[in-house]
Amino acid sequence: MGWVSRLDRQVFARVAAAHPPGIQAVLPRLSRAADRSRLWLATAAAFAATGDRTARRAAVRGVGSLALASLVTNLAVKYVSSRERPHLDAVPLARRLSRQPRSTSFPSGHAAAAAAFATGVALESPRRGLLVAPVAAAVAGSRVYVGVHYPADVLAGALIGVGAALTTRRWLPRRPPVGAFAHRRAAAPALPGGAGLVVVVNSGAGGGASTAGDRIRKLLPDAEVVEPTHDDDLDAVLAAAADRARALGVCGGDGTVNAAAAHAVERGLPLAVFPGGTLNHFALDTGIPGFAETAEAVTAGEAVDVDVARIRPAAGAAGPPTYFLNTFSIGIYPELVQAREELRERTRLGAWGKWPSAAVSLVRVLATAEPFDVALNGRPLRLWLLFAGNGIYSGEGSAPAHRTQLDDGLLDVRAVTADRPLARTRLALAALTGTLAHSRAHTAGRLRRLRITELSDGGPLAYDGETAAAPRDLVLDKHPSPLAVYRPLPADEW
Repeated sequence: MGWVSRLDRQVFARVAAAHPPGIQAVLPRLSRAADRSRLWLATAAAFAATGDRTARRAAVRGVGSLALASLVTNLAVKYVSSRERPHLDAVPLARRLSRQPRSTSFPSGHAAAAAAFATGVALESPRRGLLVAPVAAAVAGSRVYVGVHYPADVLAGALIGVGAALTTRRWLPRRPPVGAFAHRRAAAPALPGGAGLVVVVNSGAGGGASTAGDRIRKLLPDAEVVEPTHDDDLDAVLAAAADRARALGVCGGDGTVNAAAAHAVERGLPLAVFPGGTLNHFALDTGIPGFAETAEAVTAGEAVDVDVARIRPAAGAAGPPTYFLNTFSIGIYPELVQAREELRERTRLGAWGKWPSAAVSLVRVLATAEPFDVALNGRPLRLWLLFAGNGIYSGEGSAPAHRTQLDDGLLDVRAVTADRPLARTRLALAALTGTLAHSRAHTAGRLRRLRITELSDGGPLAYDGETAAAPRDLVLDKHPSPLAVYRPLPADEW
């Protein structure tokens, strides 16, 4: 490989001797701006501040890619590399950095971070990726220009960065385009101007719900918009709205949408979802990106069928069913949700949103959690986690990611068993590496009905982000009638 080293040094010498006009002051400053990834973190913050969901996902994937690339580059590859930095004799003084790096030359950490961030952003938003890519390329090239890296260092760093960004798909699978969704058309009345639609807005849901009422009134001036206060019983408000509506509308997060869907399906009403929560999993899986699309569908009378899953008392037990549109789970995840909400109420982490609270809670839950005993359709098991999705989830990451069909009549049942040696360690490693779906402790099935019996006492269950005490025996199945959800579709998608 001597010829590679010679070529590398020759290219470096040519760059050092070159005097391209217009970039003498630009590239050194750009190189310094990217120190400690400050340039990329600021860009991610700007994306997140726009409030656009795609921009936020691009920021999250970009920062996650950058963090992984930096970890691999600085704590792994540089640790075993022994390549010295280039000699600065041939580099003009005006280009040199005031502080020269002391680590080994191979590979370039700046190039790895730049390529990782740009690729991560492009995976979520190609348009934003095109904006970031030239800056990332300039940062990578600047490391040769200022004399701190050979070209091969930069190339290797860029390859590591691209690989890190592609690897993030294990933990955060890409959401499919709306055209990949499969839906059946549902019967729903056209309501020009929203006449006959009653929309309940949960202003405390987050994600811009506080201004949602005015936005909905502008889009659908004839709709009735109800904005309950914190003192009102949201479920009672939804019930009253459903009693007088031709179609029920709801603005809020997944928990609020779940509550509205229960009243809509029981009364045979179509549901109009205005995504106003932090995550909006149901709206995204249905193919509803924003308020304007929902308003368009309400006006045109376009809707799709969606299954509504039920949590029912076992045979012989009394009580009404509970519904879920997204997921049901018992075990570690419900404990995580419960711990997260308690932490947000007790500490200042609540001001920063769900994710910081969730990260701290995850550490605590993994340290203290215990497996539980249960029988699934009569088969006794010892589990860490039982998950059931309303419809089949795709995504090979550490958790189910998204659905492209919500009317298949199936429950996506997954379980993580606790009957193997070092089960807790195996679970943590599989979750961290995104290989849970391939672990021997992971089992999966697609069922129309699941009977859960002999459940250990004392644990919670979670459904659509809400938690409740888990009874000893229960049954999961689907409501016999699908729910019509307003959603505009191209003619070729029916």
